[in-house]
Amino acid sequence: MAISTPFRPLRKLAAFIPGLALCIGISLVALAVQAVEVRIVGRPYIEAIVGAILLGTLIRTLWTPGQAWAKGTDFSAKTLLEIAVALLGASISAQAIATHGLGLLLGVAVVVIVSLAASYAVGRSFGLSRTLALLVACGNSICGNSAIAAVAPIIDAEADDIVSSIAFTAILGVIVVLVLPLLVPLLQLSQRQYGVLAGLTVYAVPQVLAATFPIGIVSTQIGTLVKLMRVLMLGPVVLLLSIGVNRSRPDIGDRARLRAPLPLSRFLPWFIIAFVLLAGLRSLGLVPLIVLGPIVQLAALLTVVAMAALGLSVDMRGLRRAGGRVIAAALVAVLLLGAISFVLIYWLRIT
Repeated sequence: MAISTPFRPLRKLAAFIPGLALCIGISLVALAVQAVEVRIVGRPYIEAIVGAILLGTLIRTLWTPGQAWAKGTDFSAKTLLEIAVALLGASISAQAIATHGLGLLLGVAVVVIVSLAASYAVGRSFGLSRTLALLVACGNSICGNSAIAAVAPIIDAEADDIVSSIAFTAILGVIVVLVLPLLVPLLQLSQRQYGVLAGLTVYAVPQVLAATFPIGIVSTQIGTLVKLMRVLMLGPVVLLLSIGVNRSRPDIGDRARLRAPLPLSRFLPWFIIAFVLLAGLRSLGLVPLIVLGPIVQLAALLTVVAMAALGLSVDMRGLRRAGGRVIAAALVAVLLLGAISFVLIYWLRIT
């Protein structure tokens, strides 16, 4: 018995290998498909993060992984995702935001807040659960898949809800990228106006580039900056949700709150603290540019692996049941976001 004791940590570590290897394998296939898309058509219409979910869900539909796979897939879906969210803080720079004025930053914050409330109300009116409506609202209002992935562990979202919101948000994201440039001649938008519109409505930064590059370099620059301002709202939103969720949990009674303060970790998960610290270091110039690219790439890769794990835990029956209502709610929400964005453009007199 004593001889086997030193090997216990190795046995515990080995328990993670099957599920983790499966998630990495799915991710590699999804990344390969994305690379083929880029090579053939010049852009990924189905990004690796979506492809990993779809492939994982397909595998789960055809085969139910046993208990031996559980630890690795759980680790991938939770811990790797939290690490990815933390690393995204390094991509936020206060200097880039400050150069374009406080007015635009406040305007973006107002759009995000109004869109969150409106999108959540739309989701609930379409019969979505509170959790699913909140995921759709955050994905629509802030930064698509990344926002959903960041918010999900805070509100203890089920895998079915996460995949439903990401899948249909991804579909709408592609539609928005294809349709949005058509508005330039139709509404006679300037490059600056269109850049602000794209930054406020398109879900992911790569999609902003795809939507603005054909219009002009000014649109691309403004669109990317506004999009980063929008991403910056992820930190405050996740923080407020974390505080709200912890205060509403039934296991924390009023007496317990009065007797002793709750530890910071109950309100601020470690990965949100790390996100804020990295953002602060980047703003102070303490994150070397040479490591910024690899950090962002690592965050993207870890997110793909996490999404593969989520796909493996999805019951397609639940996804089919929620499908029609989710896509309808997300469609109405993105139209509302577009309308709110136009109000901001004309309110700030952007020309």
